[in-house]
Amino acid sequence: MSLEVKINNDIKAAMLAKDKKKLEAIRAIKSAILLEKTGKNTSGGEITEDVELKLLQRLVKQRKESAEIYKSKDRLELAKEEEFQASVIEKYLPEQINEDELTDIIKKIIENTGASGIKDMGKVMGMAIKEAAGRADNKIISVITKKLLL
Repeated sequence: MSLEVKINNDIKAAMLAKDKKKLEAIRAIKSAILLEKTGKNTSGGEITEDVELKLLQRLVKQRKESAEIYKSKDRLELAKEEEFQASVIEKYLPEQINEDELTDIIKKIIENTGASGIKDMGKVMGMAIKEAAGRADNKIISVITKKLLL
């Protein structure tokens, strides 16, 4: 089942359950998908699974950053709302891999490419991001890659 079909079904379920908070988060995903489909980079109005994953990761990242800003300004009720929306959106992402597994993946990539220093970080990062395919935050991948290459 495609992400868009799943989102539409979940919107209907949230409406029937009268769950306004969850409905708002799911509608944000649908809105982002529709915007992406009508964008310049899509052919025939379809988006790939890879683009969907990046879209969901971006939405989660935005919510988490907003929550941090609200917390720093002592707006805890708004931060709580952003965190809730992030948790709803995260349910549509594939299961996240832990740091140990991610470290193993990056070590294998370094061995296979023969990367020897920080100058090879871009090459290793690109391959690691493809390998993780939405199952890990790029920021964490960057930190681990840098640690292993230094």
